[in-house]
Amino acid sequence: MRAGDVFTDAERFDLDETIRQAEQLSRVEFSVFVGVAEGDPRDFATSLHNTLVAPSRSILIMVDLEHRALEIVTGGFVRRTLTDRESELCAMAMQTAFSEGDLVGGLKRGIQMLADHGRAPRTLHAAE
Repeated sequence: MRAGDVFTDAERFDLDETIRQAEQLSRVEFSVFVGVAEGDPRDFATSLHNTLVAPSRSILIMVDLEHRALEIVTGGFVRRTLTDRESELCAMAMQTAFSEGDLVGGLKRGIQMLADHGRAPRTLHAAE
């Protein structure tokens, strides 16, 4: 299933805006794939993530509606600030929205949460 078959133009615009804001906040790249995973969902999501321009600085969210699968893959740079537990909490929030039939809302919430958790902490410099 192509993402164009899942989202309206307004929903796609709304997701794009959410991704843009998340990227500005966290300074990492976000990608979303909604479609059918070929084979094992985790392996498929990982292979998609590895094809991104900067996988180390990227977060990929893969949703397979047909098989009810959700995978979040993070690069090495991202894992410096975003823990697996935080990713799991984001996935749970998305799954809750998905179970209520709100795909776009779930994705937006998950993207926002991942950006919040994944941003580098502010550095305070003492005067020298």
